[in-house]
Amino acid sequence: MRWLVTGATGMLGRDVVTALRQAGEAKVTALGRDDLDITDATRVLNAVTDHELVINAAAWTDVDGAETNEAAAFAVNSTGVHNLATACARRRSRLLHISTDYVFSGTNAVPWAEGAVPTPANAYGRTKLAGERTLHAVLPDHGYTVRTAWLYGAHGRNFVDTVLRLAADREVLEVVHDQTGQPTWSYALATRLVALGRAAAAGTARPGVYHGTATGRATWYALAREAFTLAGLAPGRIKPVSSDRFPRRAPRPSWSVLGHHGWERAGMAPLAPWRAMLSRAFAAGVFPSA
Repeated sequence: MRWLVTGATGMLGRDVVTALRQAGEAKVTALGRDDLDITDATRVLNAVTDHELVINAAAWTDVDGAETNEAAAFAVNSTGVHNLATACARRRSRLLHISTDYVFSGTNAVPWAEGAVPTPANAYGRTKLAGERTLHAVLPDHGYTVRTAWLYGAHGRNFVDTVLRLAADREVLEVVHDQTGQPTWSYALATRLVALGRAAAAGTARPGVYHGTATGRATWYALAREAFTLAGLAPGRIKPVSSDRFPRRAPRPSWSVLGHHGWERAGMAPLAPWRAMLSRAFAAGVFPSA
């Protein structure tokens, strides 16, 4: 098959390109932000030409910036997705689009199911939800939304990398303990996207929404302690604090735990538990050890 990866220079996009090549896919077009502006409908149509599968990892990801510039975030996260979906509809291509846990309010007591009603609490979440909706309206039979959360990896800024770097300068780190989610390795998600694309092409994975996060749950505090342990640092150096300690322009969801029944319906297992996934990332050399 011929694959197109947008946002190919970002943390997830780079891992997707790697995973495709490791899977033996030789026909891969990788386009970063400088190569393809997905808000340009004409350029998107030309880029999609002759590609059977498109993985869209391009996005506006500045959550706080979206609060003051929602129109710019909407242009990428919704209009850009509409352009891709329209191009894929004309070329009869399948589109795998990356979305976020931020489409949910963050106030829940059980994992958010794929079919749960989204109620985003910030501008970023609203723009990502708009992208999901335009995707499935334009491409109902060939559109796949994969929501993810709490990504970390080798090719971009992320929480795990940040706390390990701060450890060199601070004896004690304050980390919030009242936000719960599913830390997910971008490479692990990338391999799943490749598998989903193949299953979609084979007709064994139905279009719709999938949740691409590790299983289990953790707070940022628990994640920081586990990262310290794996890095050979003393986890007791992590101090739990309330999120009020770090006020942000955009509200963050306190509960970002997603359900994974979509994979079961496609005959695929959910992703690995978050601790096992993080351990594999350290073993792969993603993060340094003390």
